[in-house]
Amino acid sequence: MQHKVILFDGVCNFCSFWVNFVIKRDKNDIFRFAALQSETGMQYLKLFGINITDPDTFVLIEGKEYFIKSTAALKVAWELKSWLKISYPLIFLPISFRDFLYDLIAKNRYKIFGKKDVCRIPTAEEKMKFI
Repeated sequence: MQHKVILFDGVCNFCSFWVNFVIKRDKNDIFRFAALQSETGMQYLKLFGINITDPDTFVLIEGKEYFIKSTAALKVAWELKSWLKISYPLIFLPISFRDFLYDLIAKNRYKIFGKKDVCRIPTAEEKMKFI
């Protein structure tokens, strides 16, 4: 099985909350994770030609495709054993509208939720989920 990869802002408390949320609900072991700031994250960004100088988004990589912002979030929600699955039909809204809402949260996430000095370190139980 080829895992889908989520690249996330490793110093963002809000992002870390959602990584934990996904890990707990990833019952089919679909996802692997890497911080955007990590060597692995940067290799993926380079491989796909994604230029992220300020990590205001996360990236979902599915094989040879990648998705960002609201599209990535909705695709992840669809795969989870969670109430969030019901949000997937929002994917049919215009991407400009979805990403506008996504950007509002992303631009203010440090102010609202705070940030760490270093990237999130996986626990021993989570290590197999991180690449």
